[in-house]
Amino acid sequence: MAAAALTFAERGLAAPTAAISKAAEISEGSLFTYFATKDELLNALYREIKLNLAEAMMSEFSRHTDVRSKLEHIWNSFVNWGMENPAQRRVLAQLQVSDKLTRETRAVGSAPFAEVQVMLRGAIEQGVVRDLPHEVLTATIDAMASATMELIATHPNEADRYRSLGFEVMWNGIRIE
Repeated sequence: MAAAALTFAERGLAAPTAAISKAAEISEGSLFTYFATKDELLNALYREIKLNLAEAMMSEFSRHTDVRSKLEHIWNSFVNWGMENPAQRRVLAQLQVSDKLTRETRAVGSAPFAEVQVMLRGAIEQGVVRDLPHEVLTATIDAMASATMELIATHPNEADRYRSLGFEVMWNGIRIE
């Protein structure tokens, strides 16, 4: 899976399976022993990346703090994960807008983040966060986090500052004043 992530990150989702097999140092036929099609490989890779991301974001998640603190933990964990896993981050971004993922795969990928969805709905009901559709909130958070990760990748010495500034911009965009 690591070879697939690196290959897709470097060459895009259209990368040939032969390139993945070469990167994994296995025969192309061996790849198809595990995945009957390239689409099956893409779906499996998406599920693995989402589970790894969820583990990073939800570990040490405190359920007994305010919404801002919860979101800041999720933010910092997401940005840190993205910086530590640049290939997976690039592949995830490509897969999220592709037509290769099944509904089942998307559901499996979303399941570990159900607690975040519940937290955001609660924050809306409490009047802490703007009453926006879930898709808009998560897209806003994702877009700001992606921009922050790109800045950090370009200016690694400013990582802490950009991570903090990125959160403040995102938070100020979704909170009710």
